Amino acid sequence: MGLAQQLGEDTPFTTMSGSEVFSLEMSKTEALTQALRKSIGVQILEETEVMEGEVVEIQIDTAFATGDKKKKGMEKKGRLTLCTTDMETVYDLGTKMIDALSKEKVTAGDVITIDKASGKITKLGRSFSRSRDYDAMGSSTRFVQCPEGELQKRKEVVHNVSLHEIDVINSRQQGFLALFAGDTGEIKSEVREQIDAKVVEWREEGRAKIIPGVLFIDEVHMLDMECFSFLNRALESDMAPVLVIATNRGIAKIRGTEYTSPHGVPLDLLDRLMIVSTEPYTLDEIRQILSVRCEEEDVEMADDALELLTRVGMETSLRYAIHMIITSSLASEKRKSAQVEIEDVKRVYKLFVDVKRSTQYLMEYNKEYMYNELDGGAEAGEAAAGEEQAGDAGATGADAKEDGAMEE
Repeated sequence: MGLAQQLGEDTPFTTMSGSEVFSLEMSKTEALTQALRKSIGVQILEETEVMEGEVVEIQIDTAFATGDKKKKGMEKKGRLTLCTTDMETVYDLGTKMIDALSKEKVTAGDVITIDKASGKITKLGRSFSRSRDYDAMGSSTRFVQCPEGELQKRKEVVHNVSLHEIDVINSRQQGFLALFAGDTGEIKSEVREQIDAKVVEWREEGRAKIIPGVLFIDEVHMLDMECFSFLNRALESDMAPVLVIATNRGIAKIRGTEYTSPHGVPLDLLDRLMIVSTEPYTLDEIRQILSVRCEEEDVEMADDALELLTRVGMETSLRYAIHMIITSSLASEKRKSAQVEIEDVKRVYKLFVDVKRSTQYLMEYNKEYMYNELDGGAEAGEAAAGEEQAGDAGATGADAKEDGAMEE
């Protein structure tokens, strides 16, 4: 999330898990293709004619329509006066424009733009000349300068879309509404080729810009050799996004093969990547993370309790320590305490075990479970138990001899 926010709103950022490729109702390469094209943005530049100015006056007249029976009823007519620093013009309004102005709650003193092609009205803010009309203004009120020059002007509008969205719009009969259907299905390669050719043409004409984004694949060791081969070829494209992959595997088998490789990723793909090494958190970093987490969870924690929780995070894991925050808070609420004390952390630590203690418990009581695969460990345990029993028997015999000697 931090990487996505740092890139900005206009840069596409797509996240997916390696296991998603096998859970979707489409081929693996299609799922990866859609993820890649979601990560490639297109800025389409379009010039439109707009009217931009400050609203001086709005007059709306309502009258009964006469004549044709179908048109009988209330009829709205009006006039809109717009001005800039250089000129002022009066426009006649129809019913649709009046409804659009009412919907946007446009009043005298607002600075608006009207798209001549679509009739869309956008309120930019309130004019500085009307800033003293009211004694109090809402925090959301925005003041802007009165536009300069002519009322009618050509304005460049930028539309930010991804290649996948263009694919969906052109491959479905619903058009733009297909984006809200959810299940896009597989898209034919011919459609993508036509779209790529059109985008390249727009880029050469200066009407569009390609913005390579970021594709983040978590649990990349879940992909198989077919997926890795596809990614290898996809990264050679001119419009390929930045690929970021994450895995927690060491030397592991590549899925679907008997070959082992670092991180479960083929060597030819690893050779294309810049590997970022990670380090364990320090004690101060864990304390700071837990402190921030307490603020997010709205949990009041004593200093000694936070110090104990930090030690727990160092000895076990950070996730376990984070999970203990809310459970310790519930334990303190049961005591009707305003903040989490050290006794609450200790109680939760006894109730909920971490992975290390759970593994130790399983190793100790493995014979009590129905299915156990630690045969070697079980045999060793039985041998140790036999030796212990023999030792106890020898000790008992020795005690018996000592007792007999004392009686004599």
